[in-house]
Amino acid sequence: MLPNDIIRPHVEDLYADEIAFLIENDDKSKPSNWQMSPWAVVTYLLGGKLKGKTIEPKYFGNRRLIEVAVATLVTDRALLLLGVPGTAKTWVAEHLAAAISGNSKLLVQGTAGMNEEQIRYGWNYARLIAEGPSQSALVASPVMTAMATGKMARVEELTRIPSDVQDTLITLLSEKVLPVPELGIEIQARKGFNLIATANDRDRGVNELSSALRRRFNTVVLPLPSTFEEEVKIVQNRVEKIGQTLDLSAKTAPLAEIQRLVKIFRELRNGVTDDGATRLKSPSAPLSTAEAISVITSGQALAAHFGDGQMSALDLAAGITGAIIKDPVQDKTVWLEYLETVVKTREEWKDLYKACRDMVS
Repeated sequence: MLPNDIIRPHVEDLYADEIAFLIENDDKSKPSNWQMSPWAVVTYLLGGKLKGKTIEPKYFGNRRLIEVAVATLVTDRALLLLGVPGTAKTWVAEHLAAAISGNSKLLVQGTAGMNEEQIRYGWNYARLIAEGPSQSALVASPVMTAMATGKMARVEELTRIPSDVQDTLITLLSEKVLPVPELGIEIQARKGFNLIATANDRDRGVNELSSALRRRFNTVVLPLPSTFEEEVKIVQNRVEKIGQTLDLSAKTAPLAEIQRLVKIFRELRNGVTDDGATRLKSPSAPLSTAEAISVITSGQALAAHFGDGQMSALDLAAGITGAIIKDPVQDKTVWLEYLETVVKTREEWKDLYKACRDMVS
């Protein structure tokens, strides 16, 4: 039983019942050290029915992409989930690790200031000074732990890591071994070990992968939702889940407001209104599905604590403005132009037009 005050439970805890059910009823072949078959992993991610039980979908998108991702992890190639911010790369990686290994916590978070120790191993310096190099003084990284136990390791924001540190992964992925020269030993990967990395090429400060490292990965590109209906469904689903954790009722986020926000984001991303009649400038922000979820959640909080309990145009306007205007000059011009040429002309959006104009005046 999960404590009810955990802000973001690990997915293997949150969906423990579904994982246990799939493991128990999975009669297909399982790779070594996998707790369920590749077929069951895909079912867990995309949802479906098995023996009368409905498995909730965690990812809404192309089934073949997820099948390719799972099939990659059966092989000796690592998996790179690539896409613009907000395409559920981290979400998919976390669920893959939870479904396959029962543990999504073997995680290395990539940053610009990262060093090799965080990928390979470090030392307990008090013990190192007192005892000298020894296994008891060794501090295993999540990747080393995954290798030793035959689990899935995750590396987030791979392209944020400095190039020379990235290349630390080459030996791990090609030889499946992690040398510890200080002790004269090596950690050999057990069956079941693999690596799931995420990356995007939109952020500033991106470090390109070397060709040697890229060859160690199979790349799966996760796209933005292809249809308006699909994106609305994703936002609605995630807002409901996040709202449960934050004690924000789903009633505070009416479907109509979610639809308005998604329509705005899609039109600005695509550079054209949905009827194709008006060409638009796009802002510098990616306006991803994840950003839409954040805007709705913020609007829920405003409505719940400073409004009448149901999100209005006024609550939505504050989040939209912050999401779109990242560059105070360029993006403000783009947003004002959209308000005047599109939002103002939609009779049913008069309340949103006024609220947004007031925010940027």
